[in-house]
Amino acid sequence: MQLSGIIAYPITPFSDDGKKIQFDILGQTLEHLLDHGCDAIAPLGSTGESAYLSLEEWQQIAEYTVKTVNQRVPVIVGIGELTTRQAILKAKFAESIGADAIMVIPVSYWKLTDEEIFNYFEEIATSTSLPVMAYNNPATSGIDMSPELLVRMFENITNVTMVKESSGDIQRMHRLHELSGGGLPFYNGSNPLALEALCAGASGWCTAAPNLLGGLPKTLYQLITSEQLSAARAIFYQQLPLLRQMVIAGIPKVVKAGLAIQGIHAGSPRKPLHHTTTEEALSLREMLAEVNR
Repeated sequence: MQLSGIIAYPITPFSDDGKKIQFDILGQTLEHLLDHGCDAIAPLGSTGESAYLSLEEWQQIAEYTVKTVNQRVPVIVGIGELTTRQAILKAKFAESIGADAIMVIPVSYWKLTDEEIFNYFEEIATSTSLPVMAYNNPATSGIDMSPELLVRMFENITNVTMVKESSGDIQRMHRLHELSGGGLPFYNGSNPLALEALCAGASGWCTAAPNLLGGLPKTLYQLITSEQLSAARAIFYQQLPLLRQMVIAGIPKVVKAGLAIQGIHAGSPRKPLHHTTTEEALSLREMLAEVNR
């Protein structure tokens, strides 16, 4: 599967009491992402609060998303599990409902060795025919996969075909390119690094930003791929304050608060996460007004 462009992350909308998923709102946000030219949809990542969902809820969202997108763009289902067994269960489910790929992030309580991480991916990949995007985000997973390990998995595990790099270190992306001879497609997962990463040859940008910024992320991607760098810089700096705020305050709470400002009420993040503070909400409203001016 050749994947490029903007890989968009939908939120998981909850009822006001946080107990139920609002599937009608999820459908509305999915259509919003598709209307703004996103090239793939990736449910059940950190934006979708997957760590706070029951297995049944995870399965419902995965299936609903695949059916709603209905092959208009690829759907990449996120999997982040402590145990190999549970990750395999989800990988098989994703394949059974017609997902196009899975994005796998190993989550650790005990620190894992490189060999344990390699075996984790190997066993998951063996359980499914779906392409696997290896997702490196040490800030949320507690595991930092080196470029050397990621390239080793790419070269030795058939289904591992892509990497999402979210460490925020552009040198990691350069190293992935060098070690693989340019053969390993890598995707930027650090919002404030979008300009540098795409200029460095990232195949795409994995981001929740289109929920609030509409078509601006896609425009940035198109400007860079058409080598209009001056215009790309201008549109990147237009987005940067909001991209930075999403990282600082937390993506689920910022996206949900921003959607509420735009008239889409997706509830609060699930506890123990809190919604934005009054100060954060006012700042967010000003940023949205400025970027849409």
